[in-house]
Amino acid sequence: MAETLISLSEFWTLRKQMPMLDARSENEFAQSHIPESQNLPILNNQERIEVGTLYKQKGPEKAILKGFELVGPRFHQIQKDALAKFPEKKIIIYCWRGGMRSQILSWLLEMVGFEVFRLKGGYKTYRNFTFAEVRKDLRLLVLGGKTGVGKTQLLKTLSEQGEQVLDLEGFAHHRGSSFGAIGLPPQPTVEQFENLLAEKIKTLDPGKPIWVENESRKIGRVILPDRFFEQMLKSPLIDLQKTEEERIHHIQEEYAQLPKTELIQAVKRLQKRLGGLRTQEAIAAIQEDNHPSWIQNLLIYYDKTYDFDLHRHETEKTLSLDLSHLSLPDQVNRLLNAKQQLYGN
Repeated sequence: MAETLISLSEFWTLRKQMPMLDARSENEFAQSHIPESQNLPILNNQERIEVGTLYKQKGPEKAILKGFELVGPRFHQIQKDALAKFPEKKIIIYCWRGGMRSQILSWLLEMVGFEVFRLKGGYKTYRNFTFAEVRKDLRLLVLGGKTGVGKTQLLKTLSEQGEQVLDLEGFAHHRGSSFGAIGLPPQPTVEQFENLLAEKIKTLDPGKPIWVENESRKIGRVILPDRFFEQMLKSPLIDLQKTEEERIHHIQEEYAQLPKTELIQAVKRLQKRLGGLRTQEAIAAIQEDNHPSWIQNLLIYYDKTYDFDLHRHETEKTLSLDLSHLSLPDQVNRLLNAKQQLYGN
């Protein structure tokens, strides 16, 4: 069957109807890729280096011949793998620039009956879009508050009620503290984080408020896009407040069941900031399952950090909101009223 070359605008519709194949090498795919796509390399990591080196030293003709020499013997295996994974024989294909690697993969699959849609401009075109998307103007509404006030739970509930929400920690696979990575999948690269964030932003109305949790520039190893972070600092912020008892209880529910060894390692990473004595007290409390004790110990550090971060936001755009002893529905109603007060919609 014939190949169809598609634009990025056509891609957004077609991707909902069929799977996607990334023809780049394993390392390129691991660095970043279109979410939900699968990797079927034409040239593997080592082969790509070899062909690229030859291209620089002896030109395109020698590199192309070498590429076919390397990949030719496994043409049949590529076809078999694709047939096994995609029996419906309809597929979107892309490589870095929409060039030779995706063309070769398209040719191979056409020969065994696939209907192929190849992305014009390849992954680079997609990446140009996501880079710009995460840096465009948005009407952000930042949800702040000290550790343990339940920001993540509130954002989840707001989303379930139809509010526009960006879950930055969800995209980053990190809760934003020394304990943030425990029990979560490996973090994406910065590029892949931006892809995930852009895909969500694309579904939202930029003219309406978008809830986002207050974060530092870094969430674990992920760095927020420069323009996006600047907008967070300049956007209205709701500073949530709860009693220390409620905060400790919330943190205990979230972290107490995690492995002690990992909790202790997280405390040790904070030793320079906590000091030797407080670190040892926190470790002993973890070992003894005295969760309120070690949590209260660490809140001394995290509260100081939050107070420092809060000062980066414009005071006239910060609204304090006490949610102490309120049910979750009542907390959400307070937030929606605060949104109305700050944005009027």
